[in-house]
Parts: sequence; structure tokens; C-alpha cells
Amino acid sequence: MAGGKGKSSSGGRDHPVRAEPQHGSSKTSNQEKAQVTGNENQSGIASTIETVSLVLIAAVAFAIRLFSIVKYESVIHEFDPYFNYRVTQLASEKGVDAFWNFFDDRTWYPLGRVVGGTIYPGLTLTATWIHWFLKAALKLHPVEVKDVCVMIGPLFSSFTAISTYLMVRQIKGRGAGLLAASFVATIPSYISRSVAGSYDNESVAIFALTNTFYLYLKSIDTGSMFWGVAASLSYFYMVSSWGGYTFIINLIPIHALALLIIDKFNWKLYTGYSMFIVNGTVLAMVLPVIGFNAVETSEHFSGFFVLALMNGVALVKYLKRTLTREAYKKAFRLFVTTSVAVMGVVSLAVITFAMTSPTLRWSGRSLSLLDPTYASKYIPIIASVSEHQAPSWSSFVNDLRLAIILMASGIVSCFRPLTAGSLFLVIWGVLSVYFSAVMVRLMLVLAPAACCLAGIAMSDLLEVLCRSYHLAQPKPEDAGRKEDGQARRRGRRRNSGSSQQRGTIPRPLALLGISGAIFALSYHLFHCSFLGGEGYSSPSIILQSRTRDGGVYIFDDYREGYSWLRENTDYDAKVASWWDYGYQTTAMADRTVLVDNNTWNNTHIATVGRAMASPEESAWKQFRALDVDYVFVIFGGLVGYSSDDINKFLWMVRIGGGVYGDIKERDYIGEGYYRIDEKASPVMLNTLMYKLSYYRFAETVGRDGQDRVRNTKFGNPDVKLTYFREAFTSKHWMIRIYEVLEEPLLEQAH
Repeated sequence: MAGGKGKSSSGGRDHPVRAEPQHGSSKTSNQEKAQVTGNENQSGIASTIETVSLVLIAAVAFAIRLFSIVKYESVIHEFDPYFNYRVTQLASEKGVDAFWNFFDDRTWYPLGRVVGGTIYPGLTLTATWIHWFLKAALKLHPVEVKDVCVMIGPLFSSFTAISTYLMVRQIKGRGAGLLAASFVATIPSYISRSVAGSYDNESVAIFALTNTFYLYLKSIDTGSMFWGVAASLSYFYMVSSWGGYTFIINLIPIHALALLIIDKFNWKLYTGYSMFIVNGTVLAMVLPVIGFNAVETSEHFSGFFVLALMNGVALVKYLKRTLTREAYKKAFRLFVTTSVAVMGVVSLAVITFAMTSPTLRWSGRSLSLLDPTYASKYIPIIASVSEHQAPSWSSFVNDLRLAIILMASGIVSCFRPLTAGSLFLVIWGVLSVYFSAVMVRLMLVLAPAACCLAGIAMSDLLEVLCRSYHLAQPKPEDAGRKEDGQARRRGRRRNSGSSQQRGTIPRPLALLGISGAIFALSYHLFHCSFLGGEGYSSPSIILQSRTRDGGVYIFDDYREGYSWLRENTDYDAKVASWWDYGYQTTAMADRTVLVDNNTWNNTHIATVGRAMASPEESAWKQFRALDVDYVFVIFGGLVGYSSDDINKFLWMVRIGGGVYGDIKERDYIGEGYYRIDEKASPVMLNTLMYKLSYYRFAETVGRDGQDRVRNTKFGNPDVKLTYFREAFTSKHWMIRIYEVLEEPLLEQAH
């Protein structure tokens, strides 16, 4: 019993020893729970701040595009949006079936146009369904189709900011994502195409582009078939919205090929890419405007080539994993031999098929990107469009501002470390820089890439600055002396933090850098707001200038001219003008036109160009043969409006001369260059375009007056018309409408 008691006593002495670790373990557990709770609270706060910031960025993206409504009114801008608006009205009022079956007999007279088979329907159907939803579900009956069309650009700009955030967050984290979203929300290049009233395809297409890229990267990161199908559906929306979808269908295969080259192939890449290419191609073929072009044109071949190559790599890796070394060598030799033979046959078939087309089955715009001189040599109708010209260097700084400055740093950051997502951003940025340097319109593709890279660069910069500021803080001096144990713990913390101080800078420099970054971002926002309000908010049909006392003067000649046509001509009257104004004429004047901005028939446009470049009598015969009742020209010589038809005239000559051999550009060149003064070419002074522009101009500015666009005297102040009669001239002479007479007036009183 004593022994038992001794054991019991000994056990009693051992019990507190065993209980102490349990007590310490409980204490540690409580500390861990407290730390986890604190981390959860911090994570919740961070998520809340992140969500609020993203909502505010989306709100800024929407609000910064409303200057046009505040300064002017809720009106459709530019030229192409008027056709989109007109078709959306039809779809909203008569249904989607009427839209698909719509034959427009009021354009391209006498040919007409099958609208359902020649239009990218994404924008129209989006606005139609939004309008139906607002009226049917939300019962907002006062909302008109025009209001929805005007607001499409700002609305989808907010969506673009969100999709950009999601994409960059997946690649580099939430800070980079928020900064990239803030950049894309305010970048002027994107504002120019998504301002309120800019109801054009690009206003929804950039959202579709960024969303497709996000979902594609998500699919190859997770290997989920769901995300691959989602990416293909987003691509389908992009295809239905804009012809620039060919950029996506080439960029993604290039990225996948790059991953194969650097040996980053895995089953996730295979799943995501194959789902995207196969489903996306099948869906694209559903659209009438695309059809079999999705598998027959050279723009789409790269996706199939990379898919075939990826299947080959997958097969090789499978054989290597399952076969013995000797069996694998034999199988590999057989595979290489067979692949070379098959690829040779397939390549020969593809090349033979491509050679059946004079352009090797490339579209004219694609060839213009690959060879910047192609359009000017062979397709002047493409080269004549201002947005197809190469941009000036100032355009990059003006339209991208801080983003283009930070873009190079963002590319460097993407290599630390190089992941599939960061490699995608590098390829996107480099290719979009090239394409935007060839065609100013593609600055729109460069803008989101520059914003993503700029957001990453700014995030890395702020991370270094903030880390340096916090780690370099001086330790506060305590009033009393600390215990030795506490001092030792501080020493251990300092030693452990020495590794964190690598890559930091002194605290004063960090504070200066943070201040500089805040200033740069503030100035960037100020510049974007100013350019959005002053540079890109003016509708093309409503112009303004500043008076000497700082007031605003409005030029409303376009709507004045179209209103005159609508109210003073027969409903079936045929109106001829240069193709730039076709969409506006059918939408605002509701009159039949010969050509419009669709530019699908080069010969028809060349016929109008030839008539404008012909003498009056010859032009009269040509217009009479086309049943034309009225001809109008845009003239800016009185008020200094530079986008007039005299400045566009050489393109009319080039396009007309490309079809009709009797039109030679050299015949319209004066002494040394194209001019309209006394030294202008006699052929130029006798053209219909010159006569319609300068008829009675001397009565307003005097015989010695000047053309305020060309800043020179006009060559023939005594213009007389025999086959055309002036019907209307707007207040500022910007739109001049003439009636085509049935018989010439051989005797006129001038």
C-alpha cells in the first residue's frame, strides 16, 4: 500500500508537469484562434474596401462618359451609330424576326441591302433586349429606344472595368486589379468610343474582348470545361459585336503556342484551349455575317494549327508516360514520320485552297495590318477612312497618358514571375502596340492592354514604397527602460525583418514617391476628365466653338440640312452624297441614298466618286442615269470646318480611278500639289465638287475672300450652274443641297 501510495504520490508530483504543456497548448490555441479571428476580420475589411472601390470605379467609368449629355443633349453621335440606331428601332418595334429578315431598300439604290446577313447583330440585339427588359420587367415605359442606345457606351464601360479587374486580379492580385480597372475606366482612347451617344459596335466589343480574355485565362488556370465553354460564349458575343474579333482568334493561339514553346503544356491548357477553339468556332458559324468564313479564311487558321500541334504534344507526353523507354523511342519515330507526312499533305491542301483567292483568303483590313502600304496601293476605300490611318506619336501620349508610360514597366513586372497569365499580357501588349501603330482605330485594342500593364506596374511601385515607409519607421522611445527579455525580443524581430528590408528605400524617399504617385494619378484623372469632356463629347452633327468672350457657339448645320431634306422633298427622292453621310441621311432625313458607310460595294462608291470628279454635264448624266433627285456636299470654307468634301476629294478621285480608267489623280493636281486657288488644275476647277462647293461663295466673302480651311483664295469666283439648282444652304454653309434638274437651264440669270 505504501508502495502504492508512493506511486500515487509520485504520480501526483508528475501530474502538474504533464498539465503544464496542456495549459501552454491551450494558451497557444487561444492565441491562434485570436490570430485567425483577426485575420478574418482584416480579410473581411479588405474585401469590403475592395468591393466598394470597384463599385466606385464602375460609377466613375459611367459618369465620366456623360459630358456629352450635360453639354449638349441626348443625341446619337458620329455616322455609323445612326444606322445602328435605325435598325434597333426596327427590332424594338417589330421584333427580332423582322430584324433578321430586314431588306433595306432605302440604301445602295437601286441594289438595296440585306441587313440581317451583313450586320454584326450583337449591339442591336443587346440594346433591343435591354429596352424590352426596362419596359416589360421594370415597367419604365417613358424610356425610349434612343435613350437606351445613348447609354450603352457608359453602361458597358462599367462592365469593362469590372472584367479588367477580374482578369488582372487573377494574374497579379487585387491591388493591381483595382488600379487596372481605374485606368481602363478613365483612359481617353476608350472614352472616345464609349461616350454617351457613341452607339457603335466598339462600345460593347471592348467589354466582350476583356471578358473573353479573363474567362480564357480562368479556364487554362483551373482546367475547368465550364470556364472554357464560358470563354467560347463570351467570344461568340464578341464575334456578333465587332469585326475586330479576329484579334482574339489570333492572339489566344499565339499565347497557347508560346506556352508550348516554353514547355508549360499541361492538361489545364489543353482543356481550356480546346474547349474555346472548338465551341467558339462552331458558335461563330451560326452568325450569317460570318458563316463558313470561320473555317475558310486565313485569319482563323492559326487556331486550328495550334490545336493540332497541341494534340500532337499531348499524344507524345502520353506515350512517354505510359510506354517503356525503348517502346517510346519507336513510337516517337513513327509519330514524327506520320506527323510530317500528314502535316505536309494538310499544308499543301491549305495553301492550294488559299491560292484560289487573289488575297490568299485574307481580308483587306487584315492585309493592311500585315502590310501597312497594301490599302493605299490596292484598296483606296480602306485607306480613305481616317481611323485606318497610322496615328501620330502624340496620339499615344494624348489618348493613353500615364498608361503608356507605365506599360514598359508593367511588361518587366510580368516576368517576375512569368506565369501563363502574365505571358498573355506581355503578348497582348506587344502585338497591340504594333497594330495600333499601323491603324489608329486599333488604339482601342491597345488601351485595355496598356491599362492592365500600367495597373501592374503602379501596384508594384506602390507596394515597394509602402513597404519601405512602414519598415523604415523609427522605433518610438520609451519613457522607462524595457526589460531585457523585451529588448531581446525586439532584437530578434529586427533580425528577422532584415530580409524584408531588401528592395526597400529610405523612408523620406518612400514618402516622396508615394506623394509623387498620388500626384501622377490625380493628374492622369484630370487629363482624362478634361479630354473626355472637351475632346470626345462633341457629337459630329453638333459642333461648337468659343466666342471671344469665352461663350459657346453652336453649329447645327447637319441637322438643319437633314431636316430640310425630310420636310421639303418627296419621300421617294433619291439623294447622292459621299458615302460618309449615307447612314445619317437615311436615319435623319429618311431618304434613299446611293451609298453609305457599309462600303460593301466598291464599284458603286467609285461611281459616285467619278461623278463628283467629272465636269458638270457629265456628272449630271451619270446622276440622272441613277435616278438621283438631289445632291449635297459638305463645305467648311466659310467657318473653317476642315472635315469637308474638298479635303476628302482626292480620295473620291482615287476610288473612282480604281474602277474607271478615265479618272486620273494627276489631272487634279495643280502646280506642285493639290490646291483650289488660282494655280489649281483646270480639271479641278471644272469638277462638280468644286462648283457645288464654291457656287455663290464670292457673294458672301467677296471675290478676293479666302477659304478659311485651305487659308487661300479660291480659284474660280464665277461659278455658274446649268444642270443643278441650289435648293438649300445651311446657316453656316456647311451643308449645301442641290436639285438635279430634269432639263438643263441653258439661259440663267446670275
